Amino acid sequence: MGDTRPATRHATQHTATGKRGAVVAALMLSMALAALDSTIVSTAVPQIVGDLGGFSVFSWLFSGYLLAVTVTLPVYGKLSDTFGRKPVLVAGTALFLLGSLLCALAWNMGALIAFRIAQGLGGGALQGTVQTLAADLYPLQERPKIQSKLSTVWAVSAVAGPGVGGVLAAYADWRWIFLVNLPIGAVALWLIVRHLHEPARDPVREPARESARESARAPECTPGRTPEQEPGRASPARARVDWAGALAVFACGGVLLTALVQGGVAWPWLSAPSLGLFGAGLALAALVVVIERRAAQPIIPGWVWRRRTIAAVNLALGALGLLMVAPTVFLPTYAQSVLELDPVSAGFVLSVWTLSWPLSAALSQHVYRRIGFRDTALLGIGTATLILLAFPLLPYPGQAWQPTVLMLLLGAALGLFQLPLIVGVQSTVGWSERGTTTASVLFCRQTGQTVGAAVFGAVANGVLAARLGGAGDLDSVTRALDAGPAHETTRRAVADAVHAVYLGASCASALAFLVLLLLAPRRFPVLKD
Repeated sequence: MGDTRPATRHATQHTATGKRGAVVAALMLSMALAALDSTIVSTAVPQIVGDLGGFSVFSWLFSGYLLAVTVTLPVYGKLSDTFGRKPVLVAGTALFLLGSLLCALAWNMGALIAFRIAQGLGGGALQGTVQTLAADLYPLQERPKIQSKLSTVWAVSAVAGPGVGGVLAAYADWRWIFLVNLPIGAVALWLIVRHLHEPARDPVREPARESARESARAPECTPGRTPEQEPGRASPARARVDWAGALAVFACGGVLLTALVQGGVAWPWLSAPSLGLFGAGLALAALVVVIERRAAQPIIPGWVWRRRTIAAVNLALGALGLLMVAPTVFLPTYAQSVLELDPVSAGFVLSVWTLSWPLSAALSQHVYRRIGFRDTALLGIGTATLILLAFPLLPYPGQAWQPTVLMLLLGAALGLFQLPLIVGVQSTVGWSERGTTTASVLFCRQTGQTVGAAVFGAVANGVLAARLGGAGDLDSVTRALDAGPAHETTRRAVADAVHAVYLGASCASALAFLVLLLLAPRRFPVLKD
């Protein structure tokens, strides 16, 4: 593969090399903020509930933030393609910091949940725009370096989050969990405003320039239509924002994700609230389709599913989000109940994959330059499938090093899978479509995680109920661990439940393999400058 730089001059020619380092520092700080706030609240829940009350609804501290981040990703992606990355990132960071400040000032649980949602509305801009800017700033050959840096920041921040939250809650005050965001975010915001410079864009001429670039493909591209030749694509004669579509996408995503997050937890799956939410979500989904088909510049354009490459990556990363639930949600409980490890040691068993994942991602460029993006991802996800299948074969009760080794190998396999797909799909589109494309794949990954939490939670609870005579579920087992080691019957039931979850995760991994094998082109249609 040659040095393919589709429209990176939009950023690189207007951001000097020295200033680019400052912008990268800002991106890493922004990524750290988004990752920290996904996990930092978890260990401070007892202190928050003790101060504000509201134990029955505290789970919305996590669900509300996750929902807001997920449903805003497509909106911010389209806005960044329309108005540029800088205004979207600046506005998103400012909203995130405002939400953080309000969280620190919350007077009851309801207010804290509302402000967490506001924080998530800004977090969606951080996640999507940071990944898009990383592709804008670097040519294809250098993108693995910046992506591995961002992956490392995300992994370290996500793992450190619970520890940092626990320390602040224990030795200071839980409000500092949110206040600590302010100086970090302020530095990131200043660096972005000071050093990131984008040229003024002409919404009429820009697509014409992109079309000229797309007519020149890298040697390994597959023949076919350019995006401009696709039927049904709106002519970008002027910049318009599809606010009706944005509102419909937000409402549809919010309702469906709420149904998935709360189903089986706040109410039974077949109850009236659950069925009502799913029915309303499907009706809103139909409304989204109608609005987006009529919009001149839709928030979710049809080409993100009509182009084989983008559609395949969307589905594959959705399956990745689903399978990631197995280790991140269920492995700590397995380590504490079955292996009888303390919480710190259990956390270490999980965290080792954050060591191998960024390293494997950084080295993946040497593989995909030889065999291509798709085949590299197939190698990674195929290996991940075998590793996930190996977990149920571990001896009972086993030793801590056994799942630790599997997690180390799983991180390496997934690093080889995810990064080539993200770099590859970003390289198949020009500047004016990269934000939408990046947001699309991240949205699918986030949605996969939400679906995975719901599905695998139901699987685990079903197995536990069968093994314990209908008298237990995962939450009750987790709470019982605080009182002491689990009973032998409970240990075996948890082992069986987690083994079933890992089998389900291996099915998701195999699905990702088949999607790439059957749907993705063997050579991605990479654009060249």
